[in-house]
Amino acid sequence: HLIHAYTAANEPWDLWKDVKRGSERYRELKEERSECLWKALEQVIPDVRERAELTLVGSPLTHQRFVRRHRGSYGPGIAAGKQQWPTATSAIDGLLLCGDSCFPGIGVPAVAASGFIAANTIANVQQHLSLLKELETINN
Repeated sequence: HLIHAYTAANEPWDLWKDVKRGSERYRELKEERSECLWKALEQVIPDVRERAELTLVGSPLTHQRFVRRHRGSYGPGIAAGKQQWPTATSAIDGLLLCGDSCFPGIGVPAVAASGFIAANTIANVQQHLSLLKELETINN
């Protein structure tokens, strides 16, 4: 089984900006800042920490390094109640958008869904199935 948990993309950059990756302070800060997630998980799975075989905790430094995010954040900056999530369409004709900065947002499942939404903007599900059948006959 796998649990993928994360907080909102509003982790204060100032806490991390001068911390060296791999340092004792870095490990302490990751442990401290992930504690809220552990406590939330323990509400549902009381012994989750003991049962976890592999734990990977990311940080803004992780996001900055591996996904090249400014100040380690991700997703769009949207003012609650004042803006809507960007959709697959864009101001440039023929250019579709997908990823964590589009609806439905951050996280692997949401990013994958944004790709499906972009694909379905081009062709509906029935058209996709028809194209797959056509490819199948070409390959056989």
